[in-house]
Amino acid sequence: MLERLNQAMEHIEGRLDQPIEAADLARIATTSEYHFRRLFSALAGIPLSEYVRRRRLTIAGAEVLAGERTLLEVAVRYGYTSGEAFARAFRGMHGVGPGEARRSGAPLRSQPRLSFRLTVEGSGSMRYRIVEKEEFRVVGRKARVPLVHEGVNPAIADFIRGLGQETLRRIHSLSDQEPEGIVSVSDQLDESRAEGTELDYYHGAVTRAAAPEDMDTLTVPAGMWAVFESSGPFPQALQYLWRDVFTQWFPSNPYRSRPGPEILRTRLSQDGAQADAELWIPVERTAL
Repeated sequence: MLERLNQAMEHIEGRLDQPIEAADLARIATTSEYHFRRLFSALAGIPLSEYVRRRRLTIAGAEVLAGERTLLEVAVRYGYTSGEAFARAFRGMHGVGPGEARRSGAPLRSQPRLSFRLTVEGSGSMRYRIVEKEEFRVVGRKARVPLVHEGVNPAIADFIRGLGQETLRRIHSLSDQEPEGIVSVSDQLDESRAEGTELDYYHGAVTRAAAPEDMDTLTVPAGMWAVFESSGPFPQALQYLWRDVFTQWFPSNPYRSRPGPEILRTRLSQDGAQADAELWIPVERTAL
């Protein structure tokens, strides 16, 4: 898997002055485009599109300083339709406009080339199981919230506080299958997974029951799920669990993620400092 990912990185480097399609990179890595984008962002720490943009502006910066092409020629070479658009992007990364950089030789920022290597760490293991589920519904209340990678998500916390105990009891009573009780469901995430992008958040129950008229419903098709267990400080342990699933488990197992919601079942300690959790990720098998 790592070798194929590095071949995809080589493809990017060879086409920085040409269109780069995520579908082509996924084919090189022999996986789906959906899984490739998610795996890349988890391993690299930035979305694929942002990495490509930074690499282009890194190479463009060297050409600006070299002075062998006009600024407009450099802009067009790296995919910008106007000098103004290029100047804005250039300044956003380098902190200085291309004209000023050429005149003064100002220091520029660089996005290094990425390569993926195996690092052997510890002997810890991940607890997981594979579950096949028939079609089900998530029934509860829904909100559109920003994605937060670390720490408590204020928008979600405020949303839950505003539901009230009676609504929470009604949602809990709808639960009739795994994962049991009230769950947190993330759906329609931006494929970049960038901090601040929006997603649909459901505070609901997994059920076959009909939804009350005043509640929201998400219908989830039948499919395979990987279920991961975790215990530790809240919310860090939950966020590290998601990271470890994509950086450790997927590269080591014959599965890949498939489109669908992510479901988190959490049980907090009385003081709210610790949590036991199950993370449900929709998956499909890959060839061995």
